[in-house]
Amino acid sequence: MSRNSKKFINREIAFTAFKDSFIKLNPKTMAKNPVMFIVEIGFILTMLLTIFPKAFGDSGQNIRLYNGIVSLVLFITVLFANFAEAVAEGRGKAQAETLKKTRKDTKAKLLDKNGAITEISASELKKGDIVLVENGDLIPNDGVVIEGLASVDESAITGESAPVLKEAGGDFSSVTGGTKVVSDWLKVKISAAPGESFLDKMISLVEGASRQKSPNEIALSTLLVSLTIIFLIVIVALLPMANYSKVKIPISTLIALLVCLIPTTIGGLLSAIGIAGMDRVTRFNVIAMSGKAVEACGDVDTMILDKTGTITFGNRMAAEFIPLGKHTLDEVTRFAALSSVKDGTPEGRSIVELANKNNMVVDEKEYIDSEFIEFTAQTRMSGIDIKNGIKVRKGATDAIKAFAKEEGGEIPSDLDEVTEKISKLGGTPLVVAVDKYIVGVIYLKDTVKPGLVERFERLRQMGIKTVMCTGDNPLTAATIAKEAGVDDFIAECKPEDKIFVIKKEQSEGKIVAMTGDGTNDAPALAQADVGLAMNSGTQSAKEAANMVDLDSDPTKILEVVEIGKQLLITRGALTTFSISNDVAKYFAIIPAIFAIAIPEMNRINVMSLSTPTSAVLSALIFNAIIIPLLIPIAMKGVKYKPMKTEKMLLKNILLYGVGGIIVPFIGIKVIDILVTPLLKVLGL
Repeated sequence: MSRNSKKFINREIAFTAFKDSFIKLNPKTMAKNPVMFIVEIGFILTMLLTIFPKAFGDSGQNIRLYNGIVSLVLFITVLFANFAEAVAEGRGKAQAETLKKTRKDTKAKLLDKNGAITEISASELKKGDIVLVENGDLIPNDGVVIEGLASVDESAITGESAPVLKEAGGDFSSVTGGTKVVSDWLKVKISAAPGESFLDKMISLVEGASRQKSPNEIALSTLLVSLTIIFLIVIVALLPMANYSKVKIPISTLIALLVCLIPTTIGGLLSAIGIAGMDRVTRFNVIAMSGKAVEACGDVDTMILDKTGTITFGNRMAAEFIPLGKHTLDEVTRFAALSSVKDGTPEGRSIVELANKNNMVVDEKEYIDSEFIEFTAQTRMSGIDIKNGIKVRKGATDAIKAFAKEEGGEIPSDLDEVTEKISKLGGTPLVVAVDKYIVGVIYLKDTVKPGLVERFERLRQMGIKTVMCTGDNPLTAATIAKEAGVDDFIAECKPEDKIFVIKKEQSEGKIVAMTGDGTNDAPALAQADVGLAMNSGTQSAKEAANMVDLDSDPTKILEVVEIGKQLLITRGALTTFSISNDVAKYFAIIPAIFAIAIPEMNRINVMSLSTPTSAVLSALIFNAIIIPLLIPIAMKGVKYKPMKTEKMLLKNILLYGVGGIIVPFIGIKVIDILVTPLLKVLGL
């Protein structure tokens, strides 16, 4: 699945959107968008005025032609608004088609109470059924592993090529329909009814079929409807005022004025902005259960993050070589690398990498005839027996002490002091011995993921507080928190502690986000305003959350928060731009209507528009073409840079508020210059 498609529209999407623009003209569909529904009614009225001008009291030279042009521009305005929404839906449908290719009508091996296998279609499976999936089988639907252990290829869903291990119990028992077992076998209890799997939900969401308006979107829609009603009352009141001033205003001009003054720009783009926001989230392989969840990300004040797997790698890596007694750093580095030259564990590889950074490179080929001693639970050490008889070992402190004593050596006086210091810091000491001599200690620590310091700083610039939760002791937690750059931490954290801190933040009016994957995370995920569950985690965690990350990357919540903020900023910026447009349209049309009867009105004709007819049509044409020009911004979102809310608000007011006043002045004047010669030819 393409996550970051640079082209927001292609030929196929454009053609489908153009066709859907006409289908959406159905009044039942248009009524869902009251602002554009008013424009459609205006189009119908002006079309009737074009056909029967005298029946509506319209008279005058070329009035039918004028009404026809107004009607055409209004029709194009509605089409452009429909096109914007259809483009957003088209992107989702294109992505849904890609997802549908991964959903096949597979066969399922249904197990009965006696263990007998019946092969049925996956679509016939019910929630609670138990199925057997073996090497090469597709998992027929979402479920929980109740028996077995196997590698599962999830690339069809996540795009990640490396198979993941699934087993009964623990935090990696959840499986997704459409993924493939590539080793061994699993017994899976189906947890979703046909058509209700995560893949089905994702397809439905990206198609826009089940997208519900968020509270913010509903509130903005209410504001737009209120403004429309206010301007409608103003326009109706304008007619008797004009008659009193002995100014004859064509009905089509009043309709044009209404359409120009109501917030048609944001009205035409509002739905597209919401759909595009959901689309950006799904392109990151995140299922948002609702638009409300995406928007809540944009309002997040506090982020709760697990330490292991989110802030740190989870595997303890070599951080430092510490010499003991009279031994040198070079000695410890060399023998630590030698003991790990054939150690394929993450710890072993990290020791070799750290030695390389310290300019101590060990050539494995030189020790091809040496015997590598693997780590076992009994010996608790590993190492290498070199051909010349030298024995090199690394391992737990007491195990290496016993090894050195067996070889006839003595224990360095500073060994216990160094190992205790490392343990207090939350690290793991690995002691290195060469025959009877203990030469030094390897300091293993849970390493902070690269780039997180910068990302947490970015969140801080947004005004978001980060809190790390860990089961480590306070000293270890403080060390990791300082290194990662989080704002606060909770040491020796239990599941109930996470819920407590979430409720505490919420009681202060803050919006809280958190990630989790285990059953013990489910209550906190449900309590948080934004709960991002890992797809690799338990079913209970996924059901409690309002977002599921198919890639199972705990740090992805950082990007999701930025997408949520971008959605809110985009909607706010385009709303500001749309309402600001009305100022310029006011100065274009009002003087044009009253200038003949009230010459003083010419003083506010600051654009020096050619004729009243040109002024009305220029404003109306600008009102139409600005919608498609803003579609790229609605689709891609306003460019977002982390900064304080107050600074961001000021920036957007200056850019889209002031810009929303200046751009129409320029645009309407340019259109006026272009259409005036044509209107003279037409006699208007």
